[in-house]
Amino acid sequence: MCVGIPMQIEAIDGISATCVAEGRRETVDLSLVGALPEGTWVLVFLGAAREMLDPETARQITKALDGLAAAMRGETLGDAFADLENREPALPPHLEAARRAGARTA
Repeated sequence: MCVGIPMQIEAIDGISATCVAEGRRETVDLSLVGALPEGTWVLVFLGAAREMLDPETARQITKALDGLAAAMRGETLGDAFADLENREPALPPHLEAARRAGARTA
């Protein structure tokens, strides 16, 4: 399984960047997202940035990943998924559009 990790761009060198997350430093390929300024948050999969993130989304993803790690250790989740509590689950936009159009199968 591949899990995206939010990382912040610390320094840029051409199409590569040094990114940091929770004390971990990694060289990341920026080819898929283009030139971004230092300080930008990106979602990194297997050494490549796949999308730019706003700081709040990066924080939410990091908290969720911390919650999953806690669950795997048998600990409580804390507020790792607080943004999902008190709301109904939502379909991705393309599936919601298909549902509204009357689709009954995916």
